Amino acid sequence: MAARLYALVDMDTLREKGITLDAHLEHILMENVVTIMQYRNKNGTFDEKKGDLIRIRRFYNGLLMLNDDIDLIEFADGLHLGQEDLASFSEDFTEAVKLVREKIEGRLLGLSTHNKEEILVANTLDVDYVGLGAYRATNTKTEANVGGEALIEVASHSTKPVAMIGGVTLEDDFKEPIRYKVVGSGLF
Repeated sequence: MAARLYALVDMDTLREKGITLDAHLEHILMENVVTIMQYRNKNGTFDEKKGDLIRIRRFYNGLLMLNDDIDLIEFADGLHLGQEDLASFSEDFTEAVKLVREKIEGRLLGLSTHNKEEILVANTLDVDYVGLGAYRATNTKTEANVGGEALIEVASHSTKPVAMIGGVTLEDDFKEPIRYKVVGSGLF
């Protein structure tokens, strides 16, 4: 099975390019079948983020994930956290996931991973999927280590569905165990 599309809507990228959220959503949803959409807004206010999430729901009925913003979970189907974000709940990742699960009340939980060791830890956690990357260099995560094709082998160690992240394009063709290709706002 070919990897499904996981659209990352990054508000900083959209602002930088002068693209409105509504125009971006119309464009990507007219051209693509999106299985999961993740909303990321590192610099917006609570009210701005809430308004954006409500607007996204006008265009999109699929799974909507939040990047880091657990306080807005009532407007989404799940939460995606990075390693550092999860550690902010507890240094013990099992305990951290338990605390997050209590706050997100049955919604989906995704976790970013970068290497085999993090994948193996994620296998022991109550997460629904892992993001793995960066596959290629990206403008939004300049500090990311690029794993390239070596990440295909790393993904084979995951017992969770894998979403390949970081510099992934619409043209990339991944097979199992990679279930999703995460394509960022700058690439649609």
